[in-house]
Formats: sequence, C-alpha cells, structure tokens
Amino acid sequence: MIIVADSGSTKTDWCILSRAGTHTRFSTAGINPFFMEESHLLPTIRTLIAPHVDETQVTNVSFYGAGCQGGKIAVMESVFKQIFPSAVSIQVHVDLLAAARALLGDSPGFAAILGTGTNTCLYDGNDISYHIDSLGFLLGDEGSGSAIGKRILVDFLRNRLSPELHSAFIREYGGNAEDIMDLLYKSSQPNRFCAGFARFLDIPDMDEVYRHDVVGSSFRAFFSRLVALYPDYQTYTFNCVGSIAHRFITILKEEAAYHGMTMGRILPSVIEELAGYHSREL
Repeated sequence: MIIVADSGSTKTDWCILSRAGTHTRFSTAGINPFFMEESHLLPTIRTLIAPHVDETQVTNVSFYGAGCQGGKIAVMESVFKQIFPSAVSIQVHVDLLAAARALLGDSPGFAAILGTGTNTCLYDGNDISYHIDSLGFLLGDEGSGSAIGKRILVDFLRNRLSPELHSAFIREYGGNAEDIMDLLYKSSQPNRFCAGFARFLDIPDMDEVYRHDVVGSSFRAFFSRLVALYPDYQTYTFNCVGSIAHRFITILKEEAAYHGMTMGRILPSVIEELAGYHSREL
C-alpha cells in the first residue's frame, strides 16, 4: 500500500494506492513544518490520518509539502518513520516538485504554485533543475492568496475600500480593526490567516473593477518580480497549480500573455495526477 500526499499551509490532499488498483482519497488540514512545532507534528499527522488508513499496511510514503526544505525534510521523514514502522520507502519533498510532476510528468518545463503561498521552478523531467526562492510570506509570495488577502486587509484598515465594499467587509468579517490586528499577530500561521481574506473577492456584490485590480496587480508582481527572473522564461509555457490560479484563471491568462508566456496546464490541485505518477511503483 502506498500513501501519496500533497500538503500546503491550508490543506493536505492524501491518496492511498493499493495493489488491487483502488485509490482512496481524503483531505485534512494543512501540514507545514515551517510553521508547526516539531513536537506537534507526529500527534497531529497521526490524528489526521488515523481514521483513513491502517498504519501497519503502508509500504511506501511520498509526502510533498510546503516548508519541506533543508532540515525540515529529515524532521518529516523521522515523523513518518514513527507513524509507518513497516514502510520500506519514505520520501519527503517540497510541494513544488509535486506541482512539476503533476503538471509535466516526465517532460521538462516551467511549473508554478499559486495557492496560499507562491513557488516556481524549472523542471528537467525528473527533478527541479532551477529555482528562485519566493522568499515566503514576509518578503515575497507575490501572486499568492496571502498576498491578495494582505492587500484587502490593508485597503480595509486604511479606509481605501469604497463605502459599499467597506460595509460588505464588515458584514463578512466584522469591523473591529484592533481585533483583526490582534488575530493576525497572534496567529501561528499568519500567511493562512491573510489568505482567508482572498475569499472576500467572491462575494455576490463584489465590485469587478476592484477584484480585477487586486488580483491583476498581485499577478503582475508575481510575473515581473519572480517569473521574469528565470533565464529565457518566455520560451516556456506557463504551467501552474493551486486554488488561486484556478479561481482567477482569466486574469492569470491576461498577465501571462502580457509577459509573453503561452498558457499551459492550470490545475486546482495535483493529487490525482500525482497518484498516477506514483502508481507505477506498485
């Protein structure tokens, strides 16, 4: 039995593959070792997956996750070895590799993530061959849900929303600025907190001009400050996964075209393609 997982800061998609050919999929809360205390990882993951899988039957684990870089890889591998003692293979990779494999399979190209956070790379058909750091929530993550949510929060707190949108924001989230700031700065995952406000752009009476301005300016920064830094970036098709890319695909296409890139595949999530990629291990 194989477990494949793709985890962002907000959500984790899991797929259990059996030799009989069955695929069992489920979703849980996000698991990001960059934001979670090491001592909390094991009990958290065990609690999340316990209702769905017999831990003793798992032979292979392939976990792709946001924050799974550097020393965090060894931390996550240790956690999974304790949860799945019978597993003969445990591999932990950054979620960007999951995006590349889901989008491109065994073919080289450009791959990106636009979800709660942002990530990009060039892929050689097996592994990431070139990567420019998104710099995370504090310094970068242009184009992401957290960047879009941050812009909306700033516009509300600085009274830059129209009277109609200001009232709509209060109806959706409350209007106490102190409470919002308190929740933001006390949040263990401020990127996810800010990303939650991106949903404001989907309310029924949303001003389409404002929606386009917020998302368009965020995507424009994503292309100009990150994608355009890749050598010969205009020679690649633009392939991307993530809820933000999927929800705002029309605006994303506009910005990709403006920056001279042809659109490739856009996927809301990767787990189905990723399961197919790993099914050959059975």
